[in-house]
Amino acid sequence: MNLKKIQSLLNKKFILFFVVVIMFWAKTYITYKTQFHLGIDNKMQAFLLFINPISSALFFFGIALFFKGRGRYWAMFIINFILSFVLYANVVYYRFFNDFITLPTLAQTQNFGEVSGSATALMKPYDILFFADTIIILALILFKVIKPQERIKGRAVLAVFTTAIMVFIVNLSLAEADRPQLLSRTFDRNYLVKYLGQYNYQIYDIIQTSMTTAQRAFADSNDLTDVENWTKSNYTKPNPEYYGKAKGMNVIYISMESLQNWMINYKLDGKEVTPFLNKLTHDKNTFYFDNFFHQTGQGKTSDAEFMMENSLFPLPQGSVFSTKSSNTYQAAPSILDQRGYTTAALHGNTGSFWNRDDMYKALGYEKFFDSQYYDMSDKNVINYGMKDKPFVQESMPYLEGLKQPFYAKMIWLSNHFPFVLPKEDIDFPAADTGDSVVNRYFQTAHYMDEALEQFFNNLKKDGLYNHTIIVLYGDHYGISENHNKAMSQVMGQKITPYENAQLQRVPLFIHVPGVKGKIDHTYGGEVDVRPTILHLLGVDTKDYISFGSDLLSNDHRQIVPFRNGDFATPKYTQVNGVCYQNPSGKVAANPKACKPYDNVVKKELALSDKVVYGDLLRFYHPKGYKPVNRAKINYASDQTQGLTNEDKLKIPGVAEKKHEKALKQNSSGGDSNSQSDK
Repeated sequence: MNLKKIQSLLNKKFILFFVVVIMFWAKTYITYKTQFHLGIDNKMQAFLLFINPISSALFFFGIALFFKGRGRYWAMFIINFILSFVLYANVVYYRFFNDFITLPTLAQTQNFGEVSGSATALMKPYDILFFADTIIILALILFKVIKPQERIKGRAVLAVFTTAIMVFIVNLSLAEADRPQLLSRTFDRNYLVKYLGQYNYQIYDIIQTSMTTAQRAFADSNDLTDVENWTKSNYTKPNPEYYGKAKGMNVIYISMESLQNWMINYKLDGKEVTPFLNKLTHDKNTFYFDNFFHQTGQGKTSDAEFMMENSLFPLPQGSVFSTKSSNTYQAAPSILDQRGYTTAALHGNTGSFWNRDDMYKALGYEKFFDSQYYDMSDKNVINYGMKDKPFVQESMPYLEGLKQPFYAKMIWLSNHFPFVLPKEDIDFPAADTGDSVVNRYFQTAHYMDEALEQFFNNLKKDGLYNHTIIVLYGDHYGISENHNKAMSQVMGQKITPYENAQLQRVPLFIHVPGVKGKIDHTYGGEVDVRPTILHLLGVDTKDYISFGSDLLSNDHRQIVPFRNGDFATPKYTQVNGVCYQNPSGKVAANPKACKPYDNVVKKELALSDKVVYGDLLRFYHPKGYKPVNRAKINYASDQTQGLTNEDKLKIPGVAEKKHEKALKQNSSGGDSNSQSDK
């Protein structure tokens, strides 16, 4: 085909429009495949990745159809340039941060100062190809290959926008089928880009940020009055028997993924599933709470983290980690940081998962060892990250190297749905319930139990055990209501709504060296942990906003609100508005028996939501407490700084490479001492 025929074809109505759309679609898809690590796990995800640029391309380039003459072509050029710039900006940002740009990061201009310091290293010779179609459109305009055309009829333009919307609806429906509650459970920005596309993600981010900004904008310091009055009137004094008994000790939290309390002391075919944890229930220095409930919402593990460290409830929809990371918090890490503690989080997954790389800064974590600091080879990875046993082994140098006293958190992953382990890691029989998910749950729980014993032994070997509080907690349920038929076999009884509520118990162990422990039947939940641990450390929580109360206090309030408004108390459990008598599970004879508790639960949840949605803690200034300065926290820098050479020699090879990479980046123009907020 000669040039005249090509020129003639391009000047036909809609031909150039579709050529521009197809070029842009192809460029975006190739970028997905070559520049981002989105983790395509099945054919549906591969298909969605392939089609998701279509709706955006049709919609945005459809705007150009409203123009006539050469203005239409200039509009196409400008739209293409803007979208290409957004795509390329995310590529460059991803190369440095392994994450996508959000509106809050655009507002944090110091973030880009760090990127610009290594701009030469971040850019590649082939980057001009990200603007190849932009250049082609510009050339067609400047060399007058395309001639001015009249305005396109409204029906044709409407058809383009209708097609764009229909493609998006189909895209979103298929995405929701593969990843239910995708928009409300924003696990990771990678998921949104993978399922909906780069440009739809940016629109979603703008909407979410705008909504958050609006909620926050209408709040003022007067909104704190009710919150202060409520929390201060419900403050529980610490038990003098335990207050300050662990002063100066290290603290290590371990999130025991998906472990429910019924698994403790459970035997499958005569074999203990969790022999180490069973033994720990009788340890002389360990408090084991057997009426401890998870209170998570859609944020699951991240919700548990949020409650444990803030004594605030999670949100009724979505995750605080995903939507409220820009808020002001007064979390346990920041409180202890100001008392001389080193604070660190360790997680064998990408830092952006559940937006941790941003939220952890808001909570006051100085250091964050994510997947970049671990050997993430296939032999070590399962489900959402690193298997527990190698995670324990590779985490020890980081813990040993932290300046003491330290406050550290470890997120474990192996006991995660769908509860699958490689054959070489299975040394416990599966159950026989007819439900493969439930059957495998026993194997992954047993594997985690072995990893916990390994961890305790390592702490003893390294000399940390005798001056470290160890907090082990189940973050949320593992087996959902969808598996009640199999669970009826496991529990030996029908799983009614009442029984399902009882199954929301998760284990809580608090090991305190030198303090006499016990099996404690107190009713409590995840919001109660912060005041409990701080009081053990000798930090009174009376000046902080807390919706939980000290589990060891003689005045502890034994009302456990669930995020959906249900609750559990020693006497009653309310499920879906029905009041049940404990422990019989029968409907309470007095239908109003739960009313007083119900009022408390609704009040607490509403006030906590008010704090989070309105970012009210920015107006609250406890005596002696300084707000977290995010500008001093930089997870992009080498997190091994401060560790001794001896400890660094124990670090896996990938961490050494990370250390070398950071040194190279600093020597090529970055400032090794600069601190920025990601």
